[in-house]
Amino acid sequence: MGLFNVTHPSFFLLTGIPGLESSHSWLAGPFCVMYAVALGGNAVILQAVRVEPRLHEPMYYFLSMLSFSDVAMSMATLPTVLRTFCLDARNIAFDACLIQMFLIHSFSMMESGILLAMSFDRYVAICDPLRYAIVLTNEVIAGIGLAVTARSFITLLPLPFLIKRLPICGSNVLSHSYCLHPDMMKLACSEITINSIYGLFVLVFTFGMDLFFIFLSYVLILHSVMAITSREGRLKALNTCVSHILAVLAFYVPMIGVSTVHRFGKYAPRYIHVLMSNVYLFVPPVLNPFIYSAKTKEIRHTIVCMFHRLKI
Repeated sequence: MGLFNVTHPSFFLLTGIPGLESSHSWLAGPFCVMYAVALGGNAVILQAVRVEPRLHEPMYYFLSMLSFSDVAMSMATLPTVLRTFCLDARNIAFDACLIQMFLIHSFSMMESGILLAMSFDRYVAICDPLRYAIVLTNEVIAGIGLAVTARSFITLLPLPFLIKRLPICGSNVLSHSYCLHPDMMKLACSEITINSIYGLFVLVFTFGMDLFFIFLSYVLILHSVMAITSREGRLKALNTCVSHILAVLAFYVPMIGVSTVHRFGKYAPRYIHVLMSNVYLFVPPVLNPFIYSAKTKEIRHTIVCMFHRLKI
């Protein structure tokens, strides 16, 4: 009981974009558009996979999981971001901030795990196509989805408790319009080594390992593709991976950027920290629906048919 008997503020103050406080009401519009695109676009993807029997295949089931995680991530940040920019309501209760921090990091890790599962799907489809339907059954796909979800929540469950054990007796102003673990632990007026080590552990042994195995799967895919004799066959095989590669880049490049800035950009301007975090959280949910609807013919065709039926 004494472990959590430390000083905490009753609430935190969120921050919009440093130096642009007077323009927050103008910035609310673009944020609303991004949220509308992210929620609407991913909802359309989910509906397309649900209603079209031709999309009831492993690749599209994993895409549905990706869209769900993007919707969940957007919903986790939406209340505080819009309150900060639209209403200038910057306060958030301490426990509510812990919950938001846990959800943001959990859904982010879930997305990383889903991208790894999608790379496995592409590996089996290209390197062992005859066993594709045998390996990726509905039961296996459901098991992968449950494993990804369980890993995210179990791995990150200690984070709220690691923050709660820290005394926060100075400033209660956070650097963003949402709650993140690195941001919250920096407000502590005691040793944060355990938090830093655990955060680095999570980053390396979950996100880092996911990225390593995604890279490894594409090395094996490229090796198999180069063994295809015809140029058309090679291009056709690689074309099925383009959407996934773009989704991986949209997720991992901002994530690596924000992690680098948080850990090594000690003297970087505050707006750099805020900009990188916003790109990391907002760009993947906005881009993924465009990536998959533009580069995947079956998804594009189903979406067109859906809207055509609505007009009729």
